[in-house]
Amino acid sequence: MTSETHIPRPTLDQEAITTHLNAAYHQLTPTAVWTAVADVPVMLAEIEWLSLLLTRTRWDFADLLAASRATLTANHDGDNEPLAYLRDAVAEHRTWAPPEDTANR
Repeated sequence: MTSETHIPRPTLDQEAITTHLNAAYHQLTPTAVWTAVADVPVMLAEIEWLSLLLTRTRWDFADLLAASRATLTANHDGDNEPLAYLRDAVAEHRTWAPPEDTANR
């Protein structure tokens, strides 16, 4: 149901980070250690980005769940138009554009 184009892709090269960490652990040269340390800001930026995506997903889910519950309650109460709540929520649910500053990540 979900299109592959809407799935966020990680920006980290996990293999490179693992290689840097292993080199720092086994070689203990200043260059190897600093190369591994240089990966930390990139990993922190990725964590921040994933946190933003998770927060957005949780809000979207909560909104759709609330609309679903309102629809079920309206139907139970005999409302003439019980699907109106769900229609409104789905109409408000649009494709999310990431913040513009993420192009520089």
